[in-house]
Amino acid sequence: MGGRLLAMVNAKSLADTLGYRFGFAWEPIHDDEFHSVDEVDKIFSADFIEKHWLGEKVEPSGFDVLEEVGFTRAGLDAAAGRRGLRGWICNEFQIRDFFHGGPELVRRSETLRGFGFSQAVNEALDAAERAPFPGPVAALHLRSGDIVRGKYRSMLDFSNKVVASTLVKSIASELSSKGLTTLLIGQDRATLEYLRSETGALLSDDLGAAEFEDETLRAFFEMRLMARCRTIYAGSSVYASVASTMGDIALVHPKTLFDGSRPAEMILGELSRHQGDYHPLEAAFGYQTAFLDLEDQIGPARARDILEKAYALDPENDIYPLKIAAAFFRERDYQSGEAVLKALMTRQFEASPAMPLRAIGVLVCRSWRGQVMSKDFESFFAAAADGHPYAAACSAHILHIVFGQLKPARRMIARSLEAEPANALFKRIQRHIRPSATPQSGLLAKARLRLWKAGIRI
Repeated sequence: MGGRLLAMVNAKSLADTLGYRFGFAWEPIHDDEFHSVDEVDKIFSADFIEKHWLGEKVEPSGFDVLEEVGFTRAGLDAAAGRRGLRGWICNEFQIRDFFHGGPELVRRSETLRGFGFSQAVNEALDAAERAPFPGPVAALHLRSGDIVRGKYRSMLDFSNKVVASTLVKSIASELSSKGLTTLLIGQDRATLEYLRSETGALLSDDLGAAEFEDETLRAFFEMRLMARCRTIYAGSSVYASVASTMGDIALVHPKTLFDGSRPAEMILGELSRHQGDYHPLEAAFGYQTAFLDLEDQIGPARARDILEKAYALDPENDIYPLKIAAAFFRERDYQSGEAVLKALMTRQFEASPAMPLRAIGVLVCRSWRGQVMSKDFESFFAAAADGHPYAAACSAHILHIVFGQLKPARRMIARSLEAEPANALFKRIQRHIRPSATPQSGLLAKARLRLWKAGIRI
């Protein structure tokens, strides 16, 4: 919901500044483990919906897309006269930074205050406005959800959206030294209760959130509480960004409270003393956070020590054994890294012969920032060149999926089969590495795939 609201604020700010019409699409979500978005009429007023709602989905044909590339009013006005142009889709969170040449944009806080919310949402916002604070307060947002406990915990690029719960004690202590009470806003009740007992921090329930059983209303209540604080400390959470916009106050990453690698060392120190007090996935994410902060400063042996502790807590997360193998490879201990890969890939292949293996999906995963494990690819290639067949099998997938190099990928998996001709996994990978074509592919790509299936290699 936070992402939708922020995109709407950006779009309406531009539209109001330029005199264009603003509209938005809104589709509810009720079947996701970590995300829930209510129907449009539960969040917005009937008048706001009538003026601006375009439906649950909008057909994008006829729309240009505003991307993170410089644009001006003159350019938009000129394009507006183009036949068939219906308007612009505006979903990029930082899009306002790319508008140049005036006029000055309507402030996002002013735009958000102008949204027509439903009566129930307005009542939640008003209740948060009336809640008594015990003095100067700083908000600390502990996003968790799918990044700590779901599928995105294996995609390292998303980790900066979350503040590790294992750093909270240090943050609360630092804020207290500045005369600020910490208001904890988060998703996991047990973690919040434990941290309150250890730090004396406020929870939103202490200020009235418990009166709102509805998840959406509670979310708006908590956003408004955060908006009233001196500062909001959070990762790159869009939910926190909306609260920052609502109150027109600073949003700061809590790592800025400390110098250099201190946050990582604080997390490791907390885990050495109190690991058992945290949910295993919260503790594992603490190790992941510390590892990512220290990765470029520490040697492979210490990296493995941190990763192995995370892996013991989160054995279903394939990013850890892959990174452990890469750490061995960087030391040219190819045999040990190969053993890690063999155990991982064999276990997954025995559980399911589907290609690619789950671990390979993590190895070649691409996020909005690029390849999640790109800095480790050369280590896998080096291990493959040294004659290790499981590293070669991984390298074949990297060449095929990441770089689109079919022939080098085929040669790489052939190395694996030369080493172990009877290996059923390697045979399966060899069959899997072939030309690819999608419904959007051109005629040449589709022709190559048909020839390949017919046994003709080009």
